[in-house]
Amino acid sequence: MNRKILIMLMAVSLCFIYGCGTNNSLETSIDTPAPETITYQKISAEQAKNMMNENEEYILLDVRTDEEFSEKRIADAILIPDYEVADRAETELANKDALILVYCRSGRRSEIAAKELLELGYTNVFDFGGIIDWPYDTISG
Repeated sequence: MNRKILIMLMAVSLCFIYGCGTNNSLETSIDTPAPETITYQKISAEQAKNMMNENEEYILLDVRTDEEFSEKRIADAILIPDYEVADRAETELANKDALILVYCRSGRRSEIAAKELLELGYTNVFDFGGIIDWPYDTISG
């Protein structure tokens, strides 16, 4: 009988100790500030144009196809199709803190590409949607 009581007391003690241990680790994680996370940022064509005018250095990234790029693009844009961003970004966009302005045709691919760049560790990425909403000058050829 005494042995059963002793085993039960030990079991209850272990549950209590492990329960408190779990709570302590939660308290530690609550007290420790989370690292700042960079989030996806959607901006307007006007905001993108203002950023281009205000900053000497930026990367204008077109994530459409070669054919779309040849038909019509914003001057000084570089082309990395959305389906190649993961493979080419590290070599072609070496500075992960550079200002990167991303666009496509309508905004769907630019959103995906911008989020992918953020996941790859780029810190200053803005999606301004599609060239169809770009009211400023474009070039072709």
